[in-house]
Amino acid sequence: MTGEIPTLALFEAHFEKINRELNKVFDSRVPLAKEIATYALLGEGKRLRPLIFVLSCQLCGYGGENLYPLSTVFEYIHTSSLLHDDVLDNAEIRRRKPSSNQIWGNQAAVLEGDFLFSKALSIAVSANSIPLISSLTQATMRMSEGQILELVHTDDLETGRDNYMQIITAKTAILISAACGCGAIVSGSSPDIEASLTRFGRSVGIAFQLVDDLLDYTSSEEVFGKPVGKDLLEGKITLPLIYTLAQLEQDEKQRFSEFFRHRKTDRAAYEALLDRVRRGGVLEKIREEAQGYVDDAAMCLKPFRDSAVKTNLLTLIQYIIDRTY
Repeated sequence: MTGEIPTLALFEAHFEKINRELNKVFDSRVPLAKEIATYALLGEGKRLRPLIFVLSCQLCGYGGENLYPLSTVFEYIHTSSLLHDDVLDNAEIRRRKPSSNQIWGNQAAVLEGDFLFSKALSIAVSANSIPLISSLTQATMRMSEGQILELVHTDDLETGRDNYMQIITAKTAILISAACGCGAIVSGSSPDIEASLTRFGRSVGIAFQLVDDLLDYTSSEEVFGKPVGKDLLEGKITLPLIYTLAQLEQDEKQRFSEFFRHRKTDRAAYEALLDRVRRGGVLEKIREEAQGYVDDAAMCLKPFRDSAVKTNLLTLIQYIIDRTY
């Protein structure tokens, strides 16, 4: 982790301004909404989405008074999706502490997610930009589709890489992509610049999720902030598992499938699955793929002149590969 601290420290001034704006959601007239929002939003969140929106705006030469208030839209939407995800997954840990649904129950967590999503839209409307609202609504619709597609493929060992890429693009990459594209929209940039930043964000988002799914097999709960092997336990078919299955002979694949069916009740089977993925060489392959997406993201910044903001963006996207949580 020591290698990551200087990287994130570059953005400390941005984080302070983003967090100051996020605190304003706590002004809800309903005490419970304020209590859950405070708990869900504060703490270990990376603030990647609002940060990348701010940097995208600055890359396009925009620095209006609404820069940081608008950036919170992307964190509210992200946190809303996490609240809903934790209910669907019956999660117990989020950001190194008990998940909101474990404390207040599923009903309250779902309603809080709805509240934060509504808060995001109310802030977005203040920009008085139909293209901005259109981008956000398209992104959130895709996120919902990604969640549904993941549900369809839960426990499905026949899930292939194409399905997996559809899921992570919709669930993760699309919001990061929208944050970057909306930076161009708010700045009044050309369609070509918007397209470049939208593609930049998409590649960044895919790389981010590839590393997240890799860390689910390699990190520790203390570092990662949630149980390691959580996806496997929940029957989520991610790329490490897909690539491992592709390596197996038919008889070994059959045994693997049998283990998979008993992973929730047989600790030995669960550990055997984790071990097989970890020592199969697939994790190194996935890290290389993630680096490829980061390299593609860097290419998308070629149209922009060299600047401190551009350098910071390039540093930020490499952090996505090098991070341990």
